[in-house]
Amino acid sequence: MSRDKVTTTQVLACKGRQRVGMLTAYDHPTARLLDEAGVPVLLVGDSLGMVVLGFPDTTHVTMAHMVHHVQAVARARPAALVGADLPFGSYDTPARAVAHSRELLAAGADFVKAEGGREILPQIQAILADEIPFCGHLGMLPQHVLEEGGKYRIKGRDDAGRLRLLEDAAALETAGAFACVLELVTPPVARELTAVCRRMVTIGIGSGPDCDGQVLVTPDLVGGFPWFTPRFVTPRAQTGEAIRTAVRSWLDAL
Repeated sequence: MSRDKVTTTQVLACKGRQRVGMLTAYDHPTARLLDEAGVPVLLVGDSLGMVVLGFPDTTHVTMAHMVHHVQAVARARPAALVGADLPFGSYDTPARAVAHSRELLAAGADFVKAEGGREILPQIQAILADEIPFCGHLGMLPQHVLEEGGKYRIKGRDDAGRLRLLEDAAALETAGAFACVLELVTPPVARELTAVCRRMVTIGIGSGPDCDGQVLVTPDLVGGFPWFTPRFVTPRAQTGEAIRTAVRSWLDAL
């Protein structure tokens, strides 16, 4: 059954009323399956660097990679709202942020996402001034993992970290971001951010149950990358093992 295209306005209207589900998609069949399941928001995340392309982190993902995978997802013509990450190094100036955001929209994205708060506020303002919907990303920032010694650390554990997150979220909301991913934010602070942000939905990942919605890397959810599963994820299927079993069965039958 077909459904109407999801909009950012509809996502924002869910705040305080209905949880928002967001899952990653990097290819055409996955986008079709997730859309048929009713997922309202698909994210072509730069997490594809690890779970699709085999890189050690997201800093190796390029604009060419992102455009290629956004196009593949867009070919599924999903009713879901489709977002795309601006990859590492692609939004270091406002002009580059806008140019690359336009490129992702031309490939089929409905909105773009970038990591950071007040330090990238000029870029965010430029993207929004160009009438491109924007989703923020606060807390643990995967594109900055090398700067933190390669460790993924929980954010908001002390007063300074809490205040920084509150001020960054306020800046994003004031600028006009419709949503913000909160990654590895300590749950009490994620709850507080969700409460104080009235015009921006919070989408948590590893940040507790009290955000306006949740996002997961789809291979984590379905056991499609069995060599590593984040501690905060409970896989709902084991597709990796199912593939091994199917292939072994086929080989045995040759």
